[in-house]
Amino acid sequence: MISIVVIGFGNVGSHLCEAFKKAKDVELVQIFNRTKISLPESLKHIDFTHSVSDLAEADIYLLALPDDVISEFSEKLPKNKSLVVHTSGAVSMNKLNDKNLRGVFYPLQSFSRRRLPDYEKIPICIEAERSTDLRLLRKLGESISNKVVEVNSEERSRLHLSAVFVNNFVNHLYHISENLLEEANLDFNLLKPLIRESALKIDTMSASQAQTGPALRGDIKTLEKHLHLLKDSQFKEIYEQLTSSIQETYGKKL
Repeated sequence: MISIVVIGFGNVGSHLCEAFKKAKDVELVQIFNRTKISLPESLKHIDFTHSVSDLAEADIYLLALPDDVISEFSEKLPKNKSLVVHTSGAVSMNKLNDKNLRGVFYPLQSFSRRRLPDYEKIPICIEAERSTDLRLLRKLGESISNKVVEVNSEERSRLHLSAVFVNNFVNHLYHISENLLEEANLDFNLLKPLIRESALKIDTMSASQAQTGPALRGDIKTLEKHLHLLKDSQFKEIYEQLTSSIQETYGKKL
């Protein structure tokens, strides 16, 4: 049985607590948050603290904290033989204080409070300094996911960068589309079948093979019409930059 204390109850921490609570061979012994909060009904039976001095003993202390406080907080932890890991995609493992054993447990997913993800399909990227700690993290990862991979800090940074492109940037493009349609009193739901099909294509073909649209085709008239529609829009520059990138990538520059 792996005992674990989850430190931080934001989007990542709260979701992992729910996952660990249901996992076999894992005991969620305590939840820590820097401010006092009320736990949801599903976690009411788990011990809670907002004081570092009251942290329970555990095999793993999992820091689900904002990137800019991970290093500082790890210094506050008592020195013991436990493994301290963070969940960040962008922070090096070496940013954790070396008075304790160090590692990373990075779930490669976007977490939102109101949406329950399928934990079994979420890749868990692990890193540690010792082989025994890697085995422990693999066992922890496999308790909630079918995909656990060893990824070092440099590789994880590249993964995180790529994740920002496919998730955060794409979602912002959804937001732009919502705004453009609202201006014309059109329903964003009309685009959802297109969004789903575009995502599903990646299961069977490369992104390069799935690319379509006027920039790829070199359709000058359509591009000019779109730019005319955007002539007074703050989003015109984004359209031009993405169009130019597609043209340069596929040799269709006009």
